[in-house]
Amino acid sequence: MAQDLAKLAREKGIRYFMISYTDLFGAQRAKLVPAAAIADMQKDGAGFAGFATWLDMTPAHPDLFAMPDASAVIQLPWKKDVAWVAADCVMEDAPVAQAPRVVLKTVMANAAKEGLHVKTGVEAEFFLIDADGNAISDAKDNASKPCYDQQALMRRYDVIAEICDYMLELGWGPYQNDHEDANGQFEMNWAFDDSLVTADRHSFFKFMVKSVAEKHGLRATFMPKPFQGLTGSGCHAHISVWDKDGATNMFYDAEDEMGLSRQGYHFLGGIMKHAESLSAITNPTVNSYKRINAPRTVSGATWAPNTVTWTGNNRTHMVRVPGKGRFELRLPDGAANPYLLQAVIIAAGLDGIHSKADPGERHDIDMYQFGHTVKNAPRLPLNLLDALRNFDRDEGLKAALGLDFSAAYLKLKQREWDSYAQHFTQWERDHTLDV
Repeated sequence: MAQDLAKLAREKGIRYFMISYTDLFGAQRAKLVPAAAIADMQKDGAGFAGFATWLDMTPAHPDLFAMPDASAVIQLPWKKDVAWVAADCVMEDAPVAQAPRVVLKTVMANAAKEGLHVKTGVEAEFFLIDADGNAISDAKDNASKPCYDQQALMRRYDVIAEICDYMLELGWGPYQNDHEDANGQFEMNWAFDDSLVTADRHSFFKFMVKSVAEKHGLRATFMPKPFQGLTGSGCHAHISVWDKDGATNMFYDAEDEMGLSRQGYHFLGGIMKHAESLSAITNPTVNSYKRINAPRTVSGATWAPNTVTWTGNNRTHMVRVPGKGRFELRLPDGAANPYLLQAVIIAAGLDGIHSKADPGERHDIDMYQFGHTVKNAPRLPLNLLDALRNFDRDEGLKAALGLDFSAAYLKLKQREWDSYAQHFTQWERDHTLDV
């Protein structure tokens, strides 16, 4: 039985519900619904004009209804009279195939038909910057190697501890928080879970971090590369596949050197096979490619991949296997849509299992120093346009994610690229004015 949100409101003192969905560009859209009306909204959904958000619709489309998923409701720890609830998009009584949460649930259902249950965790990095977005918020945070900087972490204790306290209260299992490799950059980790649970929490985490930062007079950004010369913000994903009951890790093989089963290697093979095209989703903005193709940063390393390679416990590759029964995809960045990130991982991995894909040779070298010696590994796209073209050519991945979604995503992202290409920059004047 679905949870009765009206009853929950009475029990928890909730006055308003934020019925929220995430559009194709990762923007969170919501309506604030009084508890007195939530029963009707739970039955019929909250109405939106889809064209007014980043969905491939026109003003002539019928109403889009966001159907709240009561199992995903989260009472705001910092404002307890409000609850956030993730929603699925419906139009004329049918799921909206291009809506990211619908895409993820469809891909997960396909995996479930084969008795596979994907579990993931994400490492969402972000910067705390000043309110106008021009600089990091802590002028004293200026070390050339600021990663794990104890003093810088404690100067932002009030913000980081408040967020972590909320995750503890919500039962997410947070287990560590640190200052990351760029000045002003942080990472907070919580326990892995079912892919949909992780996506919902990832989505709420971004909302929560931004809200708490604003409360403290700061601004939080998940932009992949907000400052030239500093390490960009990744969103590394840790992936394992379990049986239908979620009890047995299907990736685990105690006898294998890397601790991966045949199925685990095939899933990894699917990620490697589709890496050049799935980057259009894991790295979805123009700015994303300033991170994965960046020159060496002030700290000495970008900590981001630029080549399709995998390894053991070595952070210089696109995929590393840090422990038995799982692997880490280091390609995604902070701009990744929480739902599409999970969906494309599952879609690529399932294709790898179906095709018995070989992940290729394992490389254990330092890719930042000796990457030039690897001659047979594809390079990741140099820009968003290349990634979109790769994705458009990848008929298998498009089909796995849904053709309606894929067409809508490519259409809107191509428009975004065209807008960028038409924009005049100071660089052009500096380098061309006196030609």
